Amino acid sequence: MCARLARVVERYLLRDEPNATRERIEKFFAALQADELCLVLACEAGDDGAWQTLFEQYGSTVRAAARSHSSSDAAAEELAASIWAELYGLRANEAGQAAGKLAFYSGCGSLGGWLRAVVSQLAIDRHRREARLVQTEEDADWDRLSNDAAQHEDPLHTAFAANPEESLIEAENSAHIQGALEQAIQELAAQDRLLIKLYYFDDLRLREVGAVLGVHEATASRRLTRLHTEIRRAIEKILISKYGWTADNAARTVADESTEIKINLAEAMPKNS
Repeated sequence: MCARLARVVERYLLRDEPNATRERIEKFFAALQADELCLVLACEAGDDGAWQTLFEQYGSTVRAAARSHSSSDAAAEELAASIWAELYGLRANEAGQAAGKLAFYSGCGSLGGWLRAVVSQLAIDRHRREARLVQTEEDADWDRLSNDAAQHEDPLHTAFAANPEESLIEAENSAHIQGALEQAIQELAAQDRLLIKLYYFDDLRLREVGAVLGVHEATASRRLTRLHTEIRRAIEKILISKYGWTADNAARTVADESTEIKINLAEAMPKNS
């Protein structure tokens, strides 16, 4: 708590007022949203009760913000679920604990307003990624049209074809990744496989998954986030040990394929799970 407050006062007060008086610092602390900051710190410490309180008090705020940035209820649901994953943390810090966006909450403003800003930023980031994907597809279409036009204008024109060797390597890599994914899923604990199955294979929403598992929706979301990290790490290890990949290549490929890995989770599920 003291370290967090020290960082907050350094960033939001002393950076602009390096010679701030004791009275000014005390006034700054008095204006902080202390209750909300304590709740966030408890969540960061892994307190399940704090996470449930956060979810119950601010779940409607997150869902409302997600709906305002989404074209459908399904898209809003996905965006809201992503927010909880981002808050919990997709990566681990130096202490091995989940490091999420909650670490950026300072207490200088309301937690509700800060959460709405997080939703807005994530929605913008997604839109930019999708826009880049669409642009790439359009560029590829133009290349195909150009090749087709050249073929019609000049019978001797030879369109650029995919390199057979590169295609073979790409197919082999995809097979390795899918095989590693399937093995990683099979090595999960039974309840974790069930969670993956319910969410990706049976298309249940997180609140429905939580009801089946007998846990709160926020707990199910955190478990799913943890599983994403564990599965990616397992895939890296399998690619290295079973398929002979280098550590750098495995880490880079898994990072690049992280979205595709999520999409393929359902396909990798054992049918008798």
